[in-house]
Amino acid sequence: MGKEKHYFSITKEMCPHQSKTMEGGASKAIIDQSLPADCLARSRKAWRRSKKQMVYHSSFVDEEGITKACGCPLLPLKTHIKGPAPASDPDKIDIVDEAITFFRANVFFRNFDIKSSADKLLIYLTFYINVALKRLEGCRTLAVGTKAIINLGLEKVPVPGEPGFPFPGLFALPQSQNDAELFRNYLRQIREETSGRLLSCAYRPNGTPNKWWLAFAKRKFMNIVVL
Repeated sequence: MGKEKHYFSITKEMCPHQSKTMEGGASKAIIDQSLPADCLARSRKAWRRSKKQMVYHSSFVDEEGITKACGCPLLPLKTHIKGPAPASDPDKIDIVDEAITFFRANVFFRNFDIKSSADKLLIYLTFYINVALKRLEGCRTLAVGTKAIINLGLEKVPVPGEPGFPFPGLFALPQSQNDAELFRNYLRQIREETSGRLLSCAYRPNGTPNKWWLAFAKRKFMNIVVL
């Protein structure tokens, strides 16, 4: 018997707005020729998967020895930002690399079949990138965009069960205050790391906006309207 699949989606009761379907010319927006060769290859692969209506899943399926908070694995990160995340091998990809590389494919989907706990974190990061791009929309220089991202980082980070958490039912409710604060600190750390890497995608080396990224600020991941 095959392994049971678990699907996560935002219902009309959670968010009554409808997502737009994928447009025929979306491939031009998904594949950015300015990306490094390895990221470009993964982006092309993501586009081919999206045409087949298959979301990209996290490769971090081995949870042995990984601490969890609210049912979410606190995966290692390549970062100098302080927080509870273990250090990742700088020569290997981490969950932030996955989320950014495949964002422009996964953002088109309204449902996500969860194959591992890491997929839940991938869903959260995909939504967060959507939020960050929305904040960068209209920021015509890297300096202005950086300020917008810094302000986003100063906002409160809700955890499951608190107002403002975007995915009711995706993660388990905190079992204790320590569990809640551990998860909050991890989310804050991974959001800040994601923001820093996203800036290098959203803006070109000369500080001008990269339209092939900022255009995705208008997308609604899983029917959630980003304000």
